Amino acid sequence: CCDRVAINVSGRRFETLVRTLRRFPDTLLGDPRRRRRFFDARRREYFFDRHRGAFGAVLYYYQSGGRLRRPPDVPLDVFLEELRFYELGDEAEERLREAEGLAVEEPPALPRGGLRRRAWLLCEHPESSPAARAVALLSVLVILVSIVVFCLETLPQFRSGAEGEVRGAGRAVGSSAAPSAPPPHRSGLTDPFFLVETVCICWFSLELLVRLVASPSKAAFFRSAMNLIDLAAIAPYFIALGTELARQRGIGQPAMSLAVLRVIRLVRVFRVFKLSRHSTGLQILGQTLKASMRELGLLIFFLLIGVVLFSSAVYFAEAEDAATAFTSIPQAFWWAVVTMTTVGYGDMAPVTVGGKLVGSLCAIAGVLTISLPVPVIVS
Repeated sequence: CCDRVAINVSGRRFETLVRTLRRFPDTLLGDPRRRRRFFDARRREYFFDRHRGAFGAVLYYYQSGGRLRRPPDVPLDVFLEELRFYELGDEAEERLREAEGLAVEEPPALPRGGLRRRAWLLCEHPESSPAARAVALLSVLVILVSIVVFCLETLPQFRSGAEGEVRGAGRAVGSSAAPSAPPPHRSGLTDPFFLVETVCICWFSLELLVRLVASPSKAAFFRSAMNLIDLAAIAPYFIALGTELARQRGIGQPAMSLAVLRVIRLVRVFRVFKLSRHSTGLQILGQTLKASMRELGLLIFFLLIGVVLFSSAVYFAEAEDAATAFTSIPQAFWWAVVTMTTVGYGDMAPVTVGGKLVGSLCAIAGVLTISLPVPVIVS
C-alpha cells in the first residue's frame, strides 16, 4: 500500500508504483527530491498543472521501460513541451522525432582552429555575428552587380571588339541600308565592363578560397552543389581572359575565339544561382525539386509521349494541304510542345478539319498532363 504513488494532473488522477518511477531516476518523476515540491501533503498526492492527455503517454514511458508514443489528440509541439517539463531527456525526444518522421537536426560541423572557425562562421553562417551578416550582404550586392553587368554589356551601344565587328558585318551583308556608326572600339582588357567583372571575380575568388581553406572537410566541400556553382561562376572569367590574351597575341583564329567567348558568356548566366546561398526561398525551391524528381520525370515522360502522338497525328491530318507548315513529323514537334504547354505562338497552325480536331485534343491533353502532377509536387 505504501509503495503506491498518486499523481493528479489537472484533476485527472493516476496511480503507479514507486519502483516504476525509479526506472528512470534522472527524470522529474523518478527523482524523489525533484518531485517533492509538487507534493500536496493534505491530499497526499503529487499535483501537476499540466496537459492531462499527454501524461498518460509519459506514465507509460515509465511502465514500459522507455517506449514513448504520442497520443493522436495531442499536438506534437505540446507533447514535446511536456517531455521537456518532465525531463525525460534528449534521447527520448530524439526517438520521438524519429518515430514522427522528423529529421533530427545535427549541429553544423565547424573547424577546430580558432582562426579557421571564425573565418568559416564569417563566410558560411550569416546569423553568427553582425560581421557575418555584413559579408553576406556584400556578397549579394556583388552578385547583383555582376548579373547587371552581364546583361548590360549585350546592349548594341556597349558591344565592342570582335563580336561587335562580326555582328556588324553580318547586318551589312543582309541589309542594303547604310550601316550605323559602330561604337568606339575598346580593348577587352580596358573595357569598363571587364574591369567591373574583374573586381567581382576577385571577391568571388577570395570568398571561395577562404571557405576552402577554412572548411572542416575538403571532400564535403567539393561535393557541395553550392561550391560547384561558385567554381562555375569563376571559371568563365579566366577562360575568357586567356582567350582575349591569345587573340591579342595573334594565337588562334578569331572565329574560334568568338565561339569560345559566346559559350563562356552563356555559362556566366548560371551565376544567378549563387543567390541561393543567401536565399532561404531558393533553397526550399531546390529541395522541393530534388524531392519531386520522380514526379517531374513522369511528367516529362508523359509530355514526350503526347508530343510524338500528336505531332504524328497532325502531320497525317494536314497531309492533304499543299501549303501546310507540317512538312514532317519532326517539324511538328515544335507545334505539339507549344500547344501542350498552352503557349501557342501561332507560327504553325492546322487549317484542315482533321488538323483542328487533333489540335483541340492536343491542347486538352496538355492541360490534363501538366495539371495532374502539380498537386503532388506542391504537397
